[in-house]
Amino acid sequence: MTKEEIRILYKKKRRSISAAEKDKLEDLMLIQFQRLPIEIKNSIMSYAPIEVQNEFDPELILDYCDFKVKNLIFIFPKIDTETDTMKSYILHEGSFFEKNRYGIAEPVGGIKIFPEDIKMMFVPLLAFDTNGNRVGYGKGYYDKFIKLCDPSMIKIGFSFFEPVVIDDVSAMDEKLDFCITPERIYEF
Repeated sequence: MTKEEIRILYKKKRRSISAAEKDKLEDLMLIQFQRLPIEIKNSIMSYAPIEVQNEFDPELILDYCDFKVKNLIFIFPKIDTETDTMKSYILHEGSFFEKNRYGIAEPVGGIKIFPEDIKMMFVPLLAFDTNGNRVGYGKGYYDKFIKLCDPSMIKIGFSFFEPVVIDDVSAMDEKLDFCITPERIYEF
């Protein structure tokens, strides 16, 4: 399938998941995350889920990481509307979230951080393949941002579904290091 076909199909599949089923799937994904053969880094870039898209909510995973790592730094993305690029911000006590033009909650306030200082990133996705490629929402913000990061940064995706075949992977696409599903961990 092409990325556009995958976007249409997987948005529909995700919307069909009930709230109770989503909670169960996210619990199973936390268990899988706890089995990852890596050390949790001290700075994690995550994202606020798009609720209307029934997107995976990384809150349970972040809570677990916060429990395991002292002084964990939480980083969230924000679209810079002047440059149409993604920036990253460390949350602090005065930070709060506000929806952007795409309906995605972004930090207001916070301290700007350079991409190369991020050690681990939770990358949103609609689907992924067995090679670590992902299908996002099609704007390319994450692929462009990841190119600015340290190559050793760990990139993790979370999917309610098993991998698909993506027919139109491009050289611009950045691969994940891991993708976690309710059933297993995929390492690339």
